[in-house]
Amino acid sequence: MDEQRPDTATDRRIRFRATLLLALTLALAAGFTGFVLYSRGTFESTQTLVLMASDSEGVSVGADLSFSGFPVGRVRRIELAQTGQARIEIDVPRSDARWLRAGSVFTLERGLVGGARLRAFTGNLDDAPLPDGAVRPVLRGDTTDELPGLIANLNKVLENVERMTSEASALNAGLARLSELAERAGGQHGVLTVLLGSEDEARKVLQSIERTNRLLASMDAVATRLDGIARKADASLFGSAGLVGEARAAASQLNALLADARRTLEKADATLADAQGIAANTRAATEDLAGLRAQVQESLRKASALIDEVDRKWPFRRDTELRLP
Repeated sequence: MDEQRPDTATDRRIRFRATLLLALTLALAAGFTGFVLYSRGTFESTQTLVLMASDSEGVSVGADLSFSGFPVGRVRRIELAQTGQARIEIDVPRSDARWLRAGSVFTLERGLVGGARLRAFTGNLDDAPLPDGAVRPVLRGDTTDELPGLIANLNKVLENVERMTSEASALNAGLARLSELAERAGGQHGVLTVLLGSEDEARKVLQSIERTNRLLASMDAVATRLDGIARKADASLFGSAGLVGEARAAASQLNALLADARRTLEKADATLADAQGIAANTRAATEDLAGLRAQVQESLRKASALIDEVDRKWPFRRDTELRLP
């Protein structure tokens, strides 16, 4: 009896410890499960969003609906609607529903690598909130749909490149002509041969340029000579001993002679007046008139000599008539 009692007490302690360990394990498992469910939003209040797509290929239950790279909803169910479209039901937590508005746009994107992605875009966060159970269409952004067109365009580009690089292509002909032009440019006359087409034409152009240079040099010498002649003519005409100065001096002398003749004529007028007033002294008046006539003739001879001198020194004047007052 005494030996069985310690064994019974030991068994009880072992069973108690095992039961306690099992309960603790179950509690930890339940706590972990609850934490996981809470982390995944199982106990959070949600609202439903229904997206209608032409097909749901690549979309699976549990996939995220992202907004600006952050998940704001999770796919709960995918089914075929009566219209033949894919009906995707998404649970959106109430705390994240503020990012989705009545004007939000939803897209289904498929890349070359990886699965499909559901994305939401909101242009104006001040719009009305998205109602619970809202149905919205999905815009597709499938990269693989564009692959056939891209491949066709690539084939066209490759065909064009093949035609351009063939031996009979215009590109090869142009390169050959360019090579020929480069060879001509490296010749004796350089670029002139390329521009004019032959060495002879380039040589003719160079000869014409040389002739033009010689002609310009000759014209420069002629211009220098004409400049010297012009300076000499200027000195002869307008210098201190030039014709213009002599003509001015002759004109001054002519003016003096004309003034002398005018004074003589005035004396003649006075004498004639005296002759008319004194009828008795006819002989004296006649002698005075003879002397006066001699003086006038002397003055006219001086004026004529001076005019001849002016004409000799000033050959530019052709009017030889002298008008007396």
